[in-house]
Amino acid sequence: ASFRAMFLDEARIAARLHHANVVEVVDLGEHDRVLYLAMAYVEGDSLLGLRDRLRLQRPEPPRFELGVALRVVSDACAGLHAAHELLDEEGRRLDLVHRDVSPHNILVGIDGVARLSDFGIAKILGRMSEKTETGQVKGKLSYLSPEQTQRLPADRRSDLFSAGIVLWELITGARLFRADDEATTLLNVTNKAVPDPRALVELPDAVAEVVLKSLARAPKERFQTG
Repeated sequence: ASFRAMFLDEARIAARLHHANVVEVVDLGEHDRVLYLAMAYVEGDSLLGLRDRLRLQRPEPPRFELGVALRVVSDACAGLHAAHELLDEEGRRLDLVHRDVSPHNILVGIDGVARLSDFGIAKILGRMSEKTETGQVKGKLSYLSPEQTQRLPADRRSDLFSAGIVLWELITGARLFRADDEATTLLNVTNKAVPDPRALVELPDAVAEVVLKSLARAPKERFQTG
């Protein structure tokens, strides 16, 4: 009963979010004791799927063209900002945090627009983690913020750190924190020094500075809004 209540509560909050860079919740509820959540269909692929396609097509690391990477992540940040600023009926900010910004949850449509999916669902799925495929869990651990690995409260700046990881990886074609085992991955997120992307690829200084500021370990040193 408590899980059912939490699912419907979180899903209703997510359903309030309407933005061009967010996959909308179009219906939710319960039917014959089965909880369901229906989201708008996006014709295209996830960033994860696009990266896998690049890996198959090219011998070198699956690096995205700079303009494409910047467009995708700026779209994602626009969706994040809309969520972070979402208000309730009384005009109070809901402090909605995605908690799971990763290539799995950024969908790129054939219209060229990137959209964030699964808002508010990460919190729910945390209760079901033992039923989640191990590979998927390991993949997503590498996009957590340091405060999440330490079980500290996550806020909008946690989402922006995760978006910074996505941008670093799209630009360089390398993986930033992921290791062969979960424990090392979590240690990397918490402690590993972030390599300057200019050491791996030719990049304008302004872009590198944005990436590195996004990935500051201390939340107060990151960008404060999407």
